[in-house]
Amino acid sequence: MKKILYTMLFSLCLPLCGMAQGGVAREIDIPEVEVYGRRPMKEIGVQQTKFDSVVLKENIALSMADVLTFNSSVFVKSYGRATLSTVAFRGTSPSHTQVTWNGMRINNPMLGMTDFSMIPSYFIDDASLLHGTSSVGETGGGIGGAVKLSTKPAQADGFGLQYVQGVGSFKTFDEFLRLTYGNERWQLSTRAVYSSSPNDYKYRTRDKKENIYDDEMNIVGQYYPTERNRSGAYSDLHILQEAYYNTGRGDRFGLNAWYVNSNRELQMLTTDYADDTEFENMQREQSFRGMLSWDHLRSVWKLSAKAGYIHTNMAYDYKRDPGNGVMMVMTRSRSRVNTFYGEAAGEYYVGEEWLFTANVSAHQHFVESHDKNIIRQDGNQAVVGYDKGRIELSGSLSAKWRPTERFGVSVVLREEMFGREWTPVIPALFVDGVLSKRGNVMAKASVSRNFRFPTLNDLYFLPGGNPDLRKERGWSYDAGLSFGVGQKGVYSLSASANWFDSYVKDWIMWLPTPKGFFSPRNVKDVHAYGVELQAESSVALAKDLSLGLDGNFSWTPSINNGEPMSPADMSVGKQLPYVPEYSASLTANLKWRSWKLLYKWCYYSRRYTMSSNDLTLSGSLPTYYMNNVSLEKAISLSWADLNIKGAVNNLFDEEYMSVLSRPMPGINFEIFIGITPKWGTKTKK
Repeated sequence: MKKILYTMLFSLCLPLCGMAQGGVAREIDIPEVEVYGRRPMKEIGVQQTKFDSVVLKENIALSMADVLTFNSSVFVKSYGRATLSTVAFRGTSPSHTQVTWNGMRINNPMLGMTDFSMIPSYFIDDASLLHGTSSVGETGGGIGGAVKLSTKPAQADGFGLQYVQGVGSFKTFDEFLRLTYGNERWQLSTRAVYSSSPNDYKYRTRDKKENIYDDEMNIVGQYYPTERNRSGAYSDLHILQEAYYNTGRGDRFGLNAWYVNSNRELQMLTTDYADDTEFENMQREQSFRGMLSWDHLRSVWKLSAKAGYIHTNMAYDYKRDPGNGVMMVMTRSRSRVNTFYGEAAGEYYVGEEWLFTANVSAHQHFVESHDKNIIRQDGNQAVVGYDKGRIELSGSLSAKWRPTERFGVSVVLREEMFGREWTPVIPALFVDGVLSKRGNVMAKASVSRNFRFPTLNDLYFLPGGNPDLRKERGWSYDAGLSFGVGQKGVYSLSASANWFDSYVKDWIMWLPTPKGFFSPRNVKDVHAYGVELQAESSVALAKDLSLGLDGNFSWTPSINNGEPMSPADMSVGKQLPYVPEYSASLTANLKWRSWKLLYKWCYYSRRYTMSSNDLTLSGSLPTYYMNNVSLEKAISLSWADLNIKGAVNNLFDEEYMSVLSRPMPGINFEIFIGITPKWGTKTKK
């Protein structure tokens, strides 16, 4: 109801606070196990996965898609190296995962999803996953969950510089530069990443067969040919400028500006027989994300305000030679997105037992999307597309109560408006309690309602958009146990097991129509449920020698329980396409003095490409296992710190695909050399 948002606006006039705590690094010492009963009150009942800063800064070639693949149990759906990469969180679709950067939602309003291959992990200082119901406290629409990404001040004292050069297989070059300056008041940082590659790796295609002939031209055998990835070159430039000013009296002002310039060819399918010189298939993107922030801190309350702007200009061109040696424009697509963002938030502690929070945010989208096709017969140009705007409001109120050190309750009420349509009140309830201080055994549970509105393409794309779509709606339930034991400097062990159950009605799906194009419809009721397991351990094997392990596993049935669309519809009761039922990941690091050996492994079970779950040649993608290994050496000189790292990706030369007919590289290699000069300054720790 509208009264909820008005109440939130009034609540923001109250002095409200809270200080978020950062994650615990694992890089040098084995830390003490956290006593969960003393966690920040903001985290009461929350199911989340925090990523270590060491994982985010592992090497400059990694995107957030790579980080999620090897350090979580979510499924990362990749169309190939340096191409679109999206996530399937708890059996949902990519548009059911909300992504925020410093609090601002960065999901594309046209598609509703985020391309994680376009987010360098070196640009992210804090990252975490909010599972299922836990996303309601951050933003609406995250039926599967939310990914929180943020940056933070460099904490530098004086001038600083870091440069990393990476060279890899397929003539791949990655470069990273960071300049910093800091004092008691100012923290300035400039980061730049540039990546480029012809990306022409070899792969064996099982979608084609070549015949073997004898001298009399009789077929005596067949084999799967080896080809090179064609039309897959890319060059990406990212620049991030940050400035923070601390008044010393509880106020901090911040500026974040992120520019992206990407040029990527779209690689040919494994089923393509054409010569790559006969066509051009190019995607270009220029994006800018900017934000101004203000934080006002006091001992028991906090006020904050943010204003942001996102501009995205995307261009797609497809040209083909019809046989006369002249490239003809087949598709010329242009999309422009402008988003204005504003947010006000507050927090207020009442003693040590209560925390009240309020938040109101607005995203105003303006989208122009046009396709211009050249019709070769008469030379006329047909233009289809839309030019639309939409306001999205979201507000929340929460009360968190911890009457004792061992028990906490949190209630969140959220309401949203997309365009002129309001949601009913979105409630969420979280409970947690320490069952045993010995071993820090904690139980937690939560329940929430959630909604997701159709994207602008769902509503207005031409041809096929459906303005009569209903919003998706559902309920989610979570329950889990966790524990942590250890001894500082000797060992640590922590683990968690979570059960989730989610029901989503009016699931939106694009389906073919008799007119020859696809159109979205509310066709499914989906039941997604399962178990998530996580464990982390570290142990000191000897002096200066330590071993760390981090593993994740999920079992995620995601079943279509809707009504058959026709007598031939075989999708009811089947797993949703491109959602693996099982997924797992494992990282192991062995550290000795200034050496570090890192092993990464991930696993995805069979993914169906059709809703009927047919086990035909093209109806599913087989299980695959991925193995990466790297060796790193740190060298400290009088004038600089050096870092040398070698990495082997796809160690066992696995043949695999994440998406049907999209080739992936075999074994490949990378070398990184980093340098951080010592200019007589110190870095705060």
